[in-house]
Amino acid sequence: MQRRTVTKTLCCALFATLIASTSAFARQDKQSRPSPPEQATVSLGGHTVTIDYSAPSMRGRKIFGGLVPYDKEWRTGANEATTIKSDVNLRIGNLGVPAGTHTLYSIPGENGWTLIVNNQTGQWGTVYDQLKDLGRVKMSEGAMPSSPVETFQIKFEDTKDLSTELHLQWETTNVYVQVTAVP
Repeated sequence: MQRRTVTKTLCCALFATLIASTSAFARQDKQSRPSPPEQATVSLGGHTVTIDYSAPSMRGRKIFGGLVPYDKEWRTGANEATTIKSDVNLRIGNLGVPAGTHTLYSIPGENGWTLIVNNQTGQWGTVYDQLKDLGRVKMSEGAMPSSPVETFQIKFEDTKDLSTELHLQWETTNVYVQVTAVP
């Protein structure tokens, strides 16, 4: 009887060690990807908005209208789908977004960009289901970067109390949309 208890205890300890090491390896593995994980966070009136994404780099490639085609849904980053998480309801452009986790896709265009807020979560970035769109909003063009942005960035800028601008910057592109917390 004692032998079974010892065996079960050893198996449980081994299993726990395996899970912990696998989790640590997965985190380390993501950091070593060509498009590593990044995060943009902002506080709006004491409420937190966080965007998790993977940041690809140009590496000498033509990005928009090349690697990322115009007028097609794009995962807005690389690897897993980009997520936005908020503990407060938001207004993104003219779209009401309930508190929680959603994914962000976009449609780059030569004559304007569209941001897509989607309710599907946990998927690889190329798995896009339009039927799960919460909605789409037009983005505005920001100031052109003075030199090409090598690595894709999502940033919050011009933050004031309950509102901020959500910027997507890469290559020679800077587009943004207004984000407001709706407590």
